[in-house]
Amino acid sequence: MWAPLWLSLKITACATALVAVTGIGLGYLLARREFPGRELVDAIASAPIVMPPTVLGYYLLVMVGRNSPIGRTWEAVFGSPLVFSWQGAVLAASVASFPFCLRSVRAAVEAVDRRYEDVGRVMGLPAWRVAVQITLPLARRGIMAGVALAFARALGDFGTTVMVAGNIPGRTQTMPIAVYDAVQAFEYDRAGTLAMVLLAVAVLVLIAVRRLERTVA
Repeated sequence: MWAPLWLSLKITACATALVAVTGIGLGYLLARREFPGRELVDAIASAPIVMPPTVLGYYLLVMVGRNSPIGRTWEAVFGSPLVFSWQGAVLAASVASFPFCLRSVRAAVEAVDRRYEDVGRVMGLPAWRVAVQITLPLARRGIMAGVALAFARALGDFGTTVMVAGNIPGRTQTMPIAVYDAVQAFEYDRAGTLAMVLLAVAVLVLIAVRRLERTVA
């Protein structure tokens, strides 16, 4: 029972780290920079929220499958395909959870009073220091909320992950997939136990993040 949990935590941790870096970066860019096609970029990045997970998984398979340029490059470098691997599960969870972090970060950055940033510029700070030392710290609560949402979404992802990584026990079988397997096998007691463990982990993480928010507020 524990193998799917440890695998889920590993995949979720990797996906959350990836989403945090890219989501904070793009969220700041969308909130503070004007460029052609900005809203189109936002719409495309947010599309996984409204897309059915199986459709999202299908598009990822097309993009990173063994016959795609990305898939062939990955296999040439690492010696194994990206799909049906735990790395593929990380990719699937990252894409599915990315918009939750992105939209929270963008809203948090847009809520920061620009006058604080203007003070930093008057003091001679370059743009990157204004972002790192002023804007992002002031938006930290929204950023942390976005990262927490991304973690929870990645932990619970099923459809996208099973499309890209499959259901290989010990390699790509995450907790949600294990719950589905148990139900399919009419092992309802096992399914209930797995579901309760998954719920407990998610609740504990969200409580920890909430307490951390209060600490840094």
